[in-house]
Parts: sequence; C-alpha cells; structure tokens
Amino acid sequence: MNHVLCERNPHHPVDTAPRRSPDEPIERRTLTASAAHAVHTAATEIAVTFRAMPGVSEQACRTLADPRLIDLVDARATELPESVRSAVRPPATRAGAAVLTGLPLLDDDLGPTPQDWREAAAWSGDPARGRASFRLDVTMLLLARSAGEPFGWQGQQGGRLVNNILPSPGHEHEQSGASSTTLLCPHTEDAFHPQRAHLLMLGCLRNPDRVGTTVSSVRQVGLNEAQRHLLGHPRLPILPDVSYGTDFHSYPAAPIATVGGDESHPTLRYDPAYTPLDDADDEFRSAYDHLGAELERVCHTAVLDPGELLLVDNDVVVHGRVPFTPRYDGTDRWLKRVNVRLARDRPAAESAENGYGQRTVTPFGGRTGTRGAPGHGQTEAADDQ
Repeated sequence: MNHVLCERNPHHPVDTAPRRSPDEPIERRTLTASAAHAVHTAATEIAVTFRAMPGVSEQACRTLADPRLIDLVDARATELPESVRSAVRPPATRAGAAVLTGLPLLDDDLGPTPQDWREAAAWSGDPARGRASFRLDVTMLLLARSAGEPFGWQGQQGGRLVNNILPSPGHEHEQSGASSTTLLCPHTEDAFHPQRAHLLMLGCLRNPDRVGTTVSSVRQVGLNEAQRHLLGHPRLPILPDVSYGTDFHSYPAAPIATVGGDESHPTLRYDPAYTPLDDADDEFRSAYDHLGAELERVCHTAVLDPGELLLVDNDVVVHGRVPFTPRYDGTDRWLKRVNVRLARDRPAAESAENGYGQRTVTPFGGRTGTRGAPGHGQTEAADDQ
C-alpha cells in the first residue's frame, strides 16, 4: 500500500499566533534554577566521563546507545532533585500538553543549525566540534530518563535516542519533521506502531521565526455516540511516514481504531496524512472529518523559545507545525525530540500488530522508571512481543 500524501484539508490553523481554545489551555511549568543547574552539571560530567573512557568512538557519541553511556545516564538521573522528575511528569490536564521553561541552555552550546539530522549527529560525535552538542543530547536523555524510558527507532535517524528536528533541503514539502514550507498535519507520533511513545519531548534550541507547534487533545473534542462508535472500531490502517522509507508492501496493513478508551478517558491514534481515507465509506469519512474539525476547534499553538520543552501525551494529543520559510544559513528552527515509554498499558489487541517491521532501540532494557532494575535491551519489534 502506498503512502497517502496530505493533500486533503488537514483541519488545522496555519498562522503562528496562539489560538484561544474553549477549554483548558496548555499547562505551564518551570524548572527551578537549582534543578536546571543540577541537570546541566550532570550532563557535563557524563559527557566528559564518557568521552574519556577507553574505546569510545565517534559512532558511540552519535547513536547515544553505548551501554556505558546508558549506565551513566541511569545513575545520574536517580541523583537529580525530585523537582526534575515532577517537572517532566506526563501532562494530566485536559489539554494533554505542557511547556516546561528554564532548561539549561547556553547560547555558546549551539553553533549553527545543521543542514540535516545526519550532520547534527556527526557533530555530536566529533570531539573537536561537538562537545556542546553531545552535552545537549545527554541533557535531553537525562530529562527523558527522569520521566520514563527513552527509546529510538532503528529505521529513523540511524537509531538515535535523541532526534534532531530541523528543516532540510529537498524535504520542504514532506509530511515529516524535516519539512518546512508545508503544513505538518496534526498526527499521533508514530501512530502506525503499537510501541509508539506514550510521552513525546520536544526541546527547543532555536526558533527565530517563532514557528508554532500545534497541539489538540481528544479530551477536548465533542463526538456523538454514533461518531464515537464508528471511530472506535478498526476501519483503516495507518502507514509509516516517509522518515522510515517507503518499502512496506510485504507487511499486511491492519486496520486500527482511531478513538479508544471510554468517554471519560478517551485516547487517540490519528494521522490523516498516512491514512487511506479514500478506502472508507461515506459514513466513516464523515465521522473522521468531524473529528478533524473538532481537533481544529480545540487547537492550541505553542511557540517555543530556546530553553523550553514541550511535553505531549501521545495517547491523547496530536501535534503538528505551521509552515515557515527556511533560510538554510545556520539560523533555522532546531528542536531535539525524544520518545519516552511509560508504565502504561495499551489495548491487548495492539500486541498482534506487525508494526510494518519497524524495530525500537531500547538500551535502557524496558525500564520505565529511573529506579528500574539493571539490564540492557537492544531492539524489539511488535511481532517479537
């Protein structure tokens, strides 16, 4: 089955101004100066200690999955103040998202925005150029480990645990994090996969044009009983996005339910850009379009400043990005993204999904808390469960 491009109305605002919502706004949190200092100190010491270890290669710094680095992150995360863990706890409000300010970020840490994720990863592995870049990656890992279990994808950005989100030449019109001039449609992160993140972290390093990240919560939408029934039963598959490639024809495309849970605790699995809606009947498309209109109605726009972190409950919230014009001169928008797994169950039926063969990178060994038992996992796929 081919990818479905987002040529339909994505039901999302295209301006960068914050929108008023009829319901609860995005939660605001602050990382105290002492907590930020503790994170910065720990990240710096981890980076120095790891690079000084025998046999540490540039590749180990690029992928961030070396067991020795994981041990350092695991140990130091438990020593951070409780206020750090509180600051990165999953959003519990109806908006399902929170912005955390006060991250330890210095202007000297950045350097120019890379041209693509490969260049960003290479800088982290370059001892002469990437000391600050590597420390920023470790900072994101510490924050993610304070919340749960950070993980990556073998098929995305070389299996890195910390992804770089920045505009890349030749990808301007894609439905992916490398795009820019097109609207990034609202979507559940990695909606196609049963092992998708529970919590998504987006840390802002640079955003000179104040490009907005859009978030919409299923807790705030209005669906009638018939619509909930239609969207609550498996009807259509969701395909992997282009960042994973295009060769998925050997895997059966299993239909999934768009809305789950019950009326008091709804969940959402939504990605219209990669859902073959033309294969559905008129009744289902009508319910799906209503959901899209509701997600637009309750949309909030988070304009992140450097040193701010957006926390998104990926079981409840869809996120996107408004269009912008890239410069490709080293000053473009630059975010760091980490997928985080929590101690949270999903419907048992999802365990039978094949995930289109995409495998997770799990060097923390399935530990979903900073005080988990030792042991290092490597990769896992949906059909291994």
